[in-house]
Amino acid sequence: MINKEQIENLKKEMSGKTPEEILAWGVGFFTPEKIALSSSLGTEDQVLTDMILKINPKARIFTIDTGRLPQATYDTIAETMEKYSILYEILFPESKDVEEIEIVHGPNMFYKSIENRKLCCEIRKIRPLRKYLSKLDAWICGLRREQSVTRTGIEKIEWDENFGLVKINPLADWSDSDVWNYIRKNHVPYNKLHDFGYPSIGCSPCTRAVKPGEHPRSGRWWWEEPDKKECGLHVVDGKIVRK
Repeated sequence: MINKEQIENLKKEMSGKTPEEILAWGVGFFTPEKIALSSSLGTEDQVLTDMILKINPKARIFTIDTGRLPQATYDTIAETMEKYSILYEILFPESKDVEEIEIVHGPNMFYKSIENRKLCCEIRKIRPLRKYLSKLDAWICGLRREQSVTRTGIEKIEWDENFGLVKINPLADWSDSDVWNYIRKNHVPYNKLHDFGYPSIGCSPCTRAVKPGEHPRSGRWWWEEPDKKECGLHVVDGKIVRK
């Protein structure tokens, strides 16, 4: 296991590395069963999927099916599986937990309060993720500093205090243009909702298209203040941030 001193050294060492170099280091340093790419099927994660499979065709890639995803996201899963001949490790929330919160709060609980929305995220995303990550030494994420005000402190290599393992963010310093240029150049499958004004895509009831000039994240949990638009998947400098 990497200690905190090693993390600090790795931050410096990896700061000038390309995403491919960082991924190659990660899959080479950690044993194959102890490192995995987390994919929400967003553009960043699709880029990382293409990159990591070129390095290791048998790399572990997982995604969370919350039960409320848009059909276009399922289409992206299917298209990606076919293109790369892979099988995702798909995580699901516990059905009993989902039943309990919907019986008490209703199917649209997330619109009623921030507490309700966070509870929904906790049940559908955080709990299955925490269970999965407990068996890993490192996970790879598509976080970028440019994405939101809560992500400016992201490092390419971090210690994840929230889940107790190493977090690798190869695209931390990439721009939106960098991501789309890679997708087009390498013919990477992407969620077609991006073509209809959806720069950031999560669960269907919590995602909408954005207007020209609006922040890319403004379509996620649009009824909340910007500094509260996170669900707990990520923590940077003690602050929760959402992929």
